[in-house]
Amino acid sequence: LLSGSRSSKTFKPKKNIPEGSHQYELLKHAEATLGSGNLRQAVMLPEGEDLNEWIAVNTVDFFNQINMLYGTITEFCTESTCPVMSAGPRADGTNIKKPIKCSAPKYIDYLMTWVQDQLDDETLFPSKIGLPCPKNFVAVAKTILKRLFRVYAHIYHQHFDSVMRLQEEAHLNTSFKHFIFFVQ
Repeated sequence: LLSGSRSSKTFKPKKNIPEGSHQYELLKHAEATLGSGNLRQAVMLPEGEDLNEWIAVNTVDFFNQINMLYGTITEFCTESTCPVMSAGPRADGTNIKKPIKCSAPKYIDYLMTWVQDQLDDETLFPSKIGLPCPKNFVAVAKTILKRLFRVYAHIYHQHFDSVMRLQEEAHLNTSFKHFIFFVQ
């Protein structure tokens, strides 16, 4: 899937939610309601559930979906086909203090690495039952979702023809629609 000159880090490993955990049960609920075809219902907080946990489970799920979708078009998203992707006025603030000019594949690699680092941080996304999310959790999740939106935007803007050739447009459109309903 990846061409020889590309970094193998572009397509991130799937972020797993531990089986048997409460988050896993929430993910199964989300998948079951998604299966009903009613995306508006699928994004609703299940009765009696913790909002932060619901946001966390869905954020991980969107990371995995976008990761998979982008992974199918990495051979078309290269330094030469997508030489620039603007990050806007901000960088990630951690490793990249100031915005840098870089190709779309490098930008997406930086973005997805940053998101994965956030998801792997137990102080931000606790995987243990009963551990509270930090006070700034919703703000962190919003930043992650805002940045994941940029990957959807790039796929639609630069690679929709490839998505159609791969016959993945229904999956991309459903994933994006689910994402938009959730962030609203």
